[in-house]
Amino acid sequence: MLYNMTRILKVIVLLATVIVCANAVPSGRIVGGVDAEEGQFKHQISLQHSNGAHTCGGSILNERYVLTAAHCVMVGDEVRPPSSLQIRAGSVDYSEGGKLLEIKRILVNENYGNFVHDLALLELKEPLEFCDKIQPIELATKEVPSGGDIIVSGWGRLYNNGPIPNQLQWTTLKAMSTDECRPYLWELDVEALICLAHGSDHGVCNGDSGGPATYKDKLVGVASFVMDGCGSKNPDGYAKVSSHYEWIMENMKN
Repeated sequence: MLYNMTRILKVIVLLATVIVCANAVPSGRIVGGVDAEEGQFKHQISLQHSNGAHTCGGSILNERYVLTAAHCVMVGDEVRPPSSLQIRAGSVDYSEGGKLLEIKRILVNENYGNFVHDLALLELKEPLEFCDKIQPIELATKEVPSGGDIIVSGWGRLYNNGPIPNQLQWTTLKAMSTDECRPYLWELDVEALICLAHGSDHGVCNGDSGGPATYKDKLVGVASFVMDGCGSKNPDGYAKVSSHYEWIMENMKN
């Protein structure tokens, strides 16, 4: 379905606001997902408030850096204090297990705005110790072919305002090409986005923001927004990792 500019802005603003507002409360699961097994998603982290409430997902890039969504670490135009957030790595339960680590520094993509370039790097106070349940993920440098099977994971809700299980969820969505994505998001910079297609009652939801989309064991996307609510027939919007590869690598040197 084609949207005119006004329709696109209303839909995305509403739903991106829902995702941001969900940062204030714990979140549950991927829509239509299944339980992840211990150690299945070694790169996945839960980004949490300092009181332990889950807010977003993220991906381990190396011992010192985690990648998440910019909107997960901002309040209005201000970046949250690093001391207000923490990560849990190495557990499929965001409330226990694994390792809790504090955040030293937050770097938001300077081009973030209008729901594109929605990326932030989290520098950890102490380096992660890799083990059988904690490992980094490689960044993708190439486009994903249309129709490619993309695995997404997170603790996002089952549906809008749905239940909140603690167990990490995952499911498989389908990659769309830039040309296939453009009719849904033609007012935005679709070159910086990857659209993931799915049927109704499927896809990502509140609390999945910042989480990984992977293709052939490489990180290809970072969860950013949904359209027409969680589990609609419209594709979900992810920041495209290959389009931001240089920014990520350069800022991990600092």
